[in-house]
Amino acid sequence: MIRFIKRYGGASRKLYDTEESRYVSLEELSAWIRAGQELKVVDSQSGDDVTAQTLAQSIYEDHRRGSALFSGDFLHQVIRRGGKAFSEGVEQVQGKVDRLVRRSLDHLAYAGVAKADLDLLQRRLAELEATLADFETATRERNGAGRARASRKTNS
Repeated sequence: MIRFIKRYGGASRKLYDTEESRYVSLEELSAWIRAGQELKVVDSQSGDDVTAQTLAQSIYEDHRRGSALFSGDFLHQVIRRGGKAFSEGVEQVQGKVDRLVRRSLDHLAYAGVAKADLDLLQRRLAELEATLADFETATRERNGAGRARASRKTNS
């Protein structure tokens, strides 16, 4: 749900939260946004949407307090190229995230195949051990029967 804020003009540019019926600071707005809250800031006299200007002011204040969100180089690009610089930056980040996710999925797929191969090898090894045990038992039985015949022939 969007939280409506009224901005009162003049030098003070006070921000009034209509939900809590109280004045709020830019820091509070930033904290709400970080927590996932959507805001709409409206000029109290004209009714104009001044959300973008207010958020830009909030970014400025964050920079002034020492918690810079954007580098100077990035801000230069935004000013030179407008929103295109920001969208290109987002596209670059998205591309890197997509590549990372694809590599991770490839590794997971390989791990899944390796697990299946390992399970198959374990089953085949168990079968081989059982066959070998059967072979050893049959060999002992044949050797035991062969010795018994040989000792009967020598005793006769």
